[in-house]
Amino acid sequence: MSRSNLIGIPACTKFVSGYIQHATPARYGAALVAASNAMPVLIPPEGETMLPLLERIDGIMFNGSPSNVSPMRYGVDFDATPDAHDPERDATTLPMIRAALDMGMPILCICRGLQELNVALGGTLYQEVHNIPGRMDHRSPEGEHRFDIKHPVSLTGELAHLIGAAEIQVNSLHGQAIDQLAPGLVVEGMAPDGTIEAVRVEGAKSFAIAVQWHPEWEVTHFPDRERLFRAFGEACAEFAAKRK
Repeated sequence: MSRSNLIGIPACTKFVSGYIQHATPARYGAALVAASNAMPVLIPPEGETMLPLLERIDGIMFNGSPSNVSPMRYGVDFDATPDAHDPERDATTLPMIRAALDMGMPILCICRGLQELNVALGGTLYQEVHNIPGRMDHRSPEGEHRFDIKHPVSLTGELAHLIGAAEIQVNSLHGQAIDQLAPGLVVEGMAPDGTIEAVRVEGAKSFAIAVQWHPEWEVTHFPDRERLFRAFGEACAEFAAKRK
């Protein structure tokens, strides 16, 4: 990769001192710089008015967030977490995922990003996976050990080939998870309790992988995390070169 890729990161809506802010944790941009040869570009959650930005960037990382995708977006009336939504982000990321896939732009989806991908393509979510019989609690408490390793994930398909392993150990910070898998998605990672941990967009024109854990955390300290980000960066560089 001879140039730095421009990779978008969707921002979330935050209220700080009574004012709306657009922000995302710094670790996402830092991971792109460290492992994807990228220049991160923050995408404000301003809805479909942001779609023309796709003509200016080389890829998008749909990052994690404390907020949950609104169940209204996948046709469910009951809302288990009514105070944990970001409708502005939903209105931005869901159409952006579909548009990026249509144009063959590489995407990497992390945590909420995986859930957004599933909803954008017609799937549904468990709103509180820890309340599903037989499932573990995939959340982690706040504090210095929040990103510690929590459980293994079995890998298959292209993701297993990319990472070079059939099983890895991951952190876990999510309350929601995939319920009904969207058409066109292939499961490539599973937790021991049957929770879907990774998917790939079947037939995508470029890199289109989503994971439920947080590989951006200490990305250069774990070979599997670094390989994922490096492959994403290489796909973005290839996309940029073809579009010139």
